[in-house]
Amino acid sequence: MLSEETKDRLRDEIIRVLVTERKYKDPDYSSKKLAEDLNTNSRYISAVCATRFHKNYAELVNDYRVNDAMSLLTDKRYARMSVEGMAGFNTRQSFYANFFKRIGVTPRQYRANHFKGLE
Repeated sequence: MLSEETKDRLRDEIIRVLVTERKYKDPDYSSKKLAEDLNTNSRYISAVCATRFHKNYAELVNDYRVNDAMSLLTDKRYARMSVEGMAGFNTRQSFYANFFKRIGVTPRQYRANHFKGLE
């Protein structure tokens, strides 16, 4: 059983590692590796993700990846590039499925809608 203070500390550390160190961009960065980096175990990581973020580890990481992809898709410097790898997804299928699940449109539609609004 984790104390509330420990959960809060782990939540802050998870955010620090995933966001500040940008580990979410590494498609091979697992909850096990995160637990090792934080000197804890993956069961604690799972518990903190569930209680503090209200999602599992994969959903948390994919949320950061989709948010990153949204920025990349609307940046003219990347207008002709595929962004799934830059956002940390292993496959195009995984990228499209996660993006559509969270945003409700495909990445291509999202990009087209954004640039259409700028014309």
